Amino acid sequence: MRALVCESWRPFDELELKEVAPPPMRPRGVRIRVEAAGVSFATQLVVEGKYQRKPPLPFTPGTEVVGTIIEAAPDAEAPPPGTRVFAVLDWGGLAEEAIADDIHVIPIPEGLPADPAVAFPISYPTAGAGLLWRARIAPGDWVLVHGAAGGVGLAGVEIAHAMGARVIARAGATKHALLAARGAEVVLDSAAPFRDAVRAATGGQGVACVLDTIGGDAFDDSLRCLGDGGMLVVIGFAGGGIPTVAANILLLKNIAVAGVNWGTYVGWSPGDNRRLHAPRARELWGKLMGWWQEGKLKPEVHASFPLGQFREAMAEVRARRSAGRVVLKP
Repeated sequence: MRALVCESWRPFDELELKEVAPPPMRPRGVRIRVEAAGVSFATQLVVEGKYQRKPPLPFTPGTEVVGTIIEAAPDAEAPPPGTRVFAVLDWGGLAEEAIADDIHVIPIPEGLPADPAVAFPISYPTAGAGLLWRARIAPGDWVLVHGAAGGVGLAGVEIAHAMGARVIARAGATKHALLAARGAEVVLDSAAPFRDAVRAATGGQGVACVLDTIGGDAFDDSLRCLGDGGMLVVIGFAGGGIPTVAANILLLKNIAVAGVNWGTYVGWSPGDNRRLHAPRARELWGKLMGWWQEGKLKPEVHASFPLGQFREAMAEVRARRSAGRVVLKP
């Protein structure tokens, strides 16, 4: 089968497309014929050896796939062969076949195409965990989303809107119309200061939650946008900088900062508690699928490329041209 191969830590563009043996079956494994797989900033960090979790070399990157079940291990609790599914992987997704753990294989509802389904293994549940599990937002709450046109950011806009929250979204000017169509009540340009605009939009009360996918310079002003009891949810650092917080601000403003690492729930943490967290993760996936069926979630695909054009796909991500997800088609 064809697969992207990383033989040493290197830039994503230096990966090689090779003919390799299909991955061997393992206990409770499910083999998937891959139709679509996602690429993101995190994919680039993994192959450069800069991610918090390093696969054993050599390996095939890719942690989110959509496809059809070919076979399952005898001890796997999985849908039958021929079922269309999405899945989270440890690695191995940028290939024609991949192996996933049975607990991380979710059937796809009728009518959900493969490319947009790529957003459901990681992007939507990351945003969902931040809003539902961490911030616990309620209908009518104000939510500020940074990097709102990215994969997780756009998912956050849609989920907050589905929950009845009022959304303020920040992104580049070319993406404002999309964010308004997805439920953002206020859309701000990411190149402009935002603190006063957020205060004005909320009548001075501030927001209940900031969903922050970018970090960097926006962090301090985000803290000051929080209202009483509000929470800043740290998801990533696409902006490059990893900020710090002065604890006295948390005390004086009666606010909180929390992190959300979806990898913790799917086995990427050092303790690998994937089976402990599986019921909660699968419940969240079920809620997301329900919202999709109700028309409340509309995953956006910026572009789709054949596997051989992996460099072009990552270029879209790096240049921040993408709104929603960039997909590779093995």
